[in-house]
Amino acid sequence: MQTTVASTVSFTGTGLHSGRPARMYVTPAAADHGIWFKRLDVQDRDNLIAAHWASGVSTPLCTLIRNDAGVEVKTIEHIMAALAGCGIHNALIELDGPEVPIMDGSAARFVDGLVKTGVRDLGTPVHVIEVLKPVEYREDDGDHAVWARLEPSDGFEIDFHISFPDKVIGTQHLRLDMSNGNFVRELSDSRTFCRRADVETMHDAGLALGGTYDNAVVVDGDAVLSPGGLRHADEAVRHKMLDALGDLALAGAPLKARYVGHRSGHAMTNKLLRALFAQPDAWRLVECDEALARQLPGVGVRRSDLPMTA
Repeated sequence: MQTTVASTVSFTGTGLHSGRPARMYVTPAAADHGIWFKRLDVQDRDNLIAAHWASGVSTPLCTLIRNDAGVEVKTIEHIMAALAGCGIHNALIELDGPEVPIMDGSAARFVDGLVKTGVRDLGTPVHVIEVLKPVEYREDDGDHAVWARLEPSDGFEIDFHISFPDKVIGTQHLRLDMSNGNFVRELSDSRTFCRRADVETMHDAGLALGGTYDNAVVVDGDAVLSPGGLRHADEAVRHKMLDALGDLALAGAPLKARYVGHRSGHAMTNKLLRALFAQPDAWRLVECDEALARQLPGVGVRRSDLPMTA
């Protein structure tokens, strides 16, 4: 059945790219509402933005959505992953500014807040987007191909491959199904990361102004510069999978599919969703029964499974 949060839960922090203080409220919503963002600081025009692929704007370093009035919210991927990973289908997310707080760079604190608040059953069936045939989006960045693909699956899986020149990251690959709370246990505490060589470039572009060693993993060659080191030896690929779950939540309903990403990112996942919905014979909506629900994120989530980092 569809769900929402049992009561309002708030989060306070800093915007990763804006560097501004940010406060966010996740509030209950009715069945079939979906996930919407509301800019509380905008009063002169439409301040509601749908968390939907059609609202997505192509950006390389975060997920940004914008409505027809030009009102936008950025860096939504971690809260969207937390909602999807906890099986929450409906919520209104209110913000006092243009960016979701980055917290510790992962989704763990969002998951902790959502699980503590609780989930309310709305008594309305969930409909799932079943992928019927492979759909792929591919680009060539010069030396290497970058691609993402959705394939038919019995549940929901993520398969991700990354490759970076820094020895501490290197080449990493991981495949996980997202059932039985696996997102909470395996991915939720994995933090965003960047290379030290890229920090100055991002700052010059007005990005990552709120980034610190406490809310991102900064690497340089074979060294991890952030205090405490890595939470997982393959934390980088785990975070890319976390991002992918959040970005795929913009499909508008849970996916029954396998997502395969090869060096892909936010913009590519949005383009993949656009490619999927441009092919009516590649997907269909199906009502979710109990057997299918057990194969999707959210079922089996327990607070005791959340890593201690939350």
